[in-house]
Amino acid sequence: MATITQQRVRARPAHPFGPTCLAYTPNGKKLITAGANSVVRVYTTGSDGEPTNIDDCQENNLAIAAANDFFVTGSEDGRVCAYSLETFLFDKMLTRCTLPIRDLALSPDCNWLAVASDEIEVKIVDVREMTKVLYLREHPKPAKHVSFHPSGSYIAVSCTDGIIYNYSLSTEEPEMLRKVDGVIRSLETDAEISSRAIWHPDGRAFAASTATRDIQVVSRADGERQRAFSGGHSGDISSLAWSPNGALLLSSASDKRILLWETKTQKVLARYEYSNVINLAWHPYDNIVSFTTSDGELFICVDFVSAGDSQLLEKPLQPAPFIHDPLAEGQNGFKDTAVVRGRRRGTPDSLDEILGPDLGLGEDDFVSDDDGAGYLESALNGHGKRTNAHLDPIDGYSSKRTAQSWETRIHQSFQPGSTPWRGNRRYLCLNLIGFVWTVDQDTHHTVTVEFYDREMYRDFHFTDPYLYDKACLNENGTLFSCPPAKETPATIFYRPHETWTTRADWRTQLPEGENVTAISLSDSYVVVTTSANYVRVYTLYGTPFKVYRQKSSPTVTCVSWRDYVLTMGNGPVGGDGMTKLCYTIENVKRDEVCQSEDFVALPLDAKVNTVFFSDTGDPCIYDSTGVLLILEHWRTPGQSRWVPLLDTKLLDRLQDGRKQETYWPVAVAQGKFHCIILKGGDQYPYFPKPLLSEFDFKIPCSSSLPRDDDTDGVLVANDRPKLEESYLRSSLMLNLLEDLLSVTNASIDQRLELSQREVEVDKALLQLLNIECQEGEERGMKALEIVSLMKDRNGKMIEAAGKVAGRYGRNVLQQKIGELAERRLMAMDEDEVS
Repeated sequence: MATITQQRVRARPAHPFGPTCLAYTPNGKKLITAGANSVVRVYTTGSDGEPTNIDDCQENNLAIAAANDFFVTGSEDGRVCAYSLETFLFDKMLTRCTLPIRDLALSPDCNWLAVASDEIEVKIVDVREMTKVLYLREHPKPAKHVSFHPSGSYIAVSCTDGIIYNYSLSTEEPEMLRKVDGVIRSLETDAEISSRAIWHPDGRAFAASTATRDIQVVSRADGERQRAFSGGHSGDISSLAWSPNGALLLSSASDKRILLWETKTQKVLARYEYSNVINLAWHPYDNIVSFTTSDGELFICVDFVSAGDSQLLEKPLQPAPFIHDPLAEGQNGFKDTAVVRGRRRGTPDSLDEILGPDLGLGEDDFVSDDDGAGYLESALNGHGKRTNAHLDPIDGYSSKRTAQSWETRIHQSFQPGSTPWRGNRRYLCLNLIGFVWTVDQDTHHTVTVEFYDREMYRDFHFTDPYLYDKACLNENGTLFSCPPAKETPATIFYRPHETWTTRADWRTQLPEGENVTAISLSDSYVVVTTSANYVRVYTLYGTPFKVYRQKSSPTVTCVSWRDYVLTMGNGPVGGDGMTKLCYTIENVKRDEVCQSEDFVALPLDAKVNTVFFSDTGDPCIYDSTGVLLILEHWRTPGQSRWVPLLDTKLLDRLQDGRKQETYWPVAVAQGKFHCIILKGGDQYPYFPKPLLSEFDFKIPCSSSLPRDDDTDGVLVANDRPKLEESYLRSSLMLNLLEDLLSVTNASIDQRLELSQREVEVDKALLQLLNIECQEGEERGMKALEIVSLMKDRNGKMIEAAGKVAGRYGRNVLQQKIGELAERRLMAMDEDEVS
């Protein structure tokens, strides 16, 4: 850990004793300071001359913010005033508060100004039109600091109650997204200790000082704590500042030290001895750091970062320090790839080859672009050929064709039922049996397996030195896999819940260089897909059963149920530049392929969030549009189709627009969709253990009409959409059961369930017939069509249909229903004879 001994920079007396604030203009040309007197000083970067003084300001300026052509001050008397940097004169008063101003922040586009004062609400004023004001009112106490997100779409408010409130500014009225508690301490608004949340330049996280004098990084997406800069200061932290590229962090504290931290390692690179520092500011582009003290002094440190570490400032934008970086782990569902063409070789004996790369003009071109007309700017294109920029446009088209690389997106691999890292925790598996979760302890992980039925199963917990990142859980056991390490290849580990032998768990290693992309566990087999596009099938006790290469690649995921295995992979590229997702279903025991490289039905730009088998063994997917689909007729090659079971965006609970929630799929079982409700913009479930919710299936059929409350239970025309959906859903459930019984020996209970489902279909049709008969005689043809759709095996339902027609006086319809019944009876007799 280096300690820099630097010649102390000369202090510049800027203001009288008291709090002193400073701000750089976004272009870095000016540095502006304000303090306890009525003078604001404007320093020019790179000049050692005297600053420009603006004398007609308010007394006791406590906050300042700067744009390229103006700056804003906030004073103790509650006035917020704007001054011109061109004329150095007062421009206008933007707003006024009844209590002292504590902090100011300009949005990245410098069009909005956030004002924090001793009043409870925070104002966001339009600098161009002062009458346009937004208010932040969700925090219960006054705000000490405000900070705009680099995009300008969010703002962090550090409240005196010790909570950071994150607001979204992307809607017409600001919306409070999340409260981050337990990071900053509760402070008075006039305290010199800082509780400011400073956004990392990449916008994915912010940092704030804690009560333990550490600096905690917090994720914007979920509010979870990430890496921390700890052990540096022995006094309360007074100011923080990221370098422009986010590679370095600067902090000052009451221990009379300024520390320079490296973001990637969270280690101290240098220490500087300066006392009473209360505000820090990096120059937007140069290796310059300026800071002010409570004594009214200003320090401008040129070449602040030593030569040995200055290369960190020259790097491009660096990522925020996450424990598990979601960008590095690729959790967006898609992966962008680009086929970059090599530079085109010159044509043999071409004019370019003969004249040379300088167009035969020699080293000193006699044609000079002295008037800026751009004669030579694009003499050669990206392939080493002369362009046609000198030609007139053809047919009035002035746009030029530009060389573009072909880009495509592929579906990234994922493990069904798992969540990404959130802080140092994540779920490896979530289903109706239980859940598996892991905690990152830096040197190792700790894995916990818990069950819903604790009378049947026993929870267990173990230390994980292998760093398992995937898991499956069912009634028989738990399956784990880990990525390859330095000396250990990727490993599969299976642990059964019960065994009658001494040791039944087993572990196997994949060949070197091969990584696990997904795993699945059924009652019969263990299935593993790998980065080499292999599908590896093992028995439950570790015997290799099959290995084959998947046709669609790269592999995406896999699931299994009994002897059936479903694998997914990337197929051909579609017209939108994204690969088609293909699936294959195979019965590995009988060595039969049910569906081979068929497409997963996805809308444009959608992805599969998860895939699983229902409790009756039918494949299901839940896509990013919130639709649950089930695969029908999948046991017959070439006959499968994805049928929507539920569109969660159309749930009745969301129709009033008051609830903003999404759903994490868990299972399809007992005729219901089991899921976890996510609120507050969350995309994944988190701790504590979430509760499971269930929803009935509702096939998107048509918009439901409001029901008249005076019908007293009598079916009316408004009930038609509901009954039509009921008919579709009952028919689908019947088809799924018939498909299952066609390949299995049906039990008595299954045959009884089949009859019940046929009755459900006929009941829905009978109710639809009732509505059609109410509508009038002109609906007779549709009514007869409805009767013809009935599954009725014994004639009772068709007989009931005739009675319904007779009740409403539809005699012709009743006669035709009777004829239909006779034809069916004759057909059944012929089938029996044959």
